Amino acid sequence: MEIRNAVLSDYEKASELYDKVTLHLEKNINYPNWIHKVYPSSETVEKGIKEGSLFVCEEGEKLIGVFLLNTDPGGDYSRGDWTEEIAEGKYMIIHALAVDPDYKGRGIGKRMVGFCLDFARENGYGAIRLDAVPKNTPARGMYESMGFRFAGERDLKRYETGIPSFALYEYNFEMK
Repeated sequence: MEIRNAVLSDYEKASELYDKVTLHLEKNINYPNWIHKVYPSSETVEKGIKEGSLFVCEEGEKLIGVFLLNTDPGGDYSRGDWTEEIAEGKYMIIHALAVDPDYKGRGIGKRMVGFCLDFARENGYGAIRLDAVPKNTPARGMYESMGFRFAGERDLKRYETGIPSFALYEYNFEMK
């Protein structure tokens, strides 16, 4: 399995994977409240590739996971109950982490999050932070099992999402 920065030629496969995941969620339990063709979508993929923040996870030729990793919280992260005062831009945020439903339960999500932790640490960031829909118990359980600390449930002022509050998590690195 390989995790790497996405390139333009990944656009179609990454868009198809987000479509597959959002359709699966809408037919089952939609823990993250994602909306097919709205978020995450092909526009999410295009923007992530342009910004260099989209990553893909492949097994052979098959794309089985995708996520964004950047420094844009996309909301008011100052509201979190963080254990460390770290300026915006000095921590990274994981967004839109998705695994192909056919690969569910194989540890792909944990491997992608582990990649994010290594990437941020190796590039001198002080922490990884993220937010999850409070009812997204599978994601929250995974983050907690990997050592992420709950930093409160807060309104991040993301009015366009229709989600009133988010569960915040942090994983701080030892600063040298």
